[in-house]
Amino acid sequence: MPVPPSLRKVALAMYRLCYRLTGGAIGGGSARMPILLLTTTGRKTGRPRTTPLLYVTDGENIVVVASNAGRPRHPLWWLNLEKNPEAEVQARNEKRRVKAEEASGEERKRLWRLLVEMYPEYEEFQKTANREIPVVVLRPRK
Repeated sequence: MPVPPSLRKVALAMYRLCYRLTGGAIGGGSARMPILLLTTTGRKTGRPRTTPLLYVTDGENIVVVASNAGRPRHPLWWLNLEKNPEAEVQARNEKRRVKAEEASGEERKRLWRLLVEMYPEYEEFQKTANREIPVVVLRPRK
């Protein structure tokens, strides 16, 4: 039975609050599967939108994947970044401003392997998505 959108919204708000209050001690995932909070600017509203996401690090960059659990549409946070690539991430206690860029070519292949190593289900999501799932590099803004 699907979760009603209003309940999902409340649960997500509670998750974000717990993450922020505890610096990710609650909700930050594990060393193997870390979770961050990505805050984008809503493409229609201009308001901040925060989403928890799995991530890997690649040097000073953070890498996330716009899988949307294998659904045929891109997640809203990715659509927001396409319109305005400047965002903020909170990974545990660390907050930083970033600029998003979609990985392509050899960089995408290399990063996809890292992401799948962390979370093998991404391969299944790619099979069902009927779209190439974007690999998103979040580069520090100076």
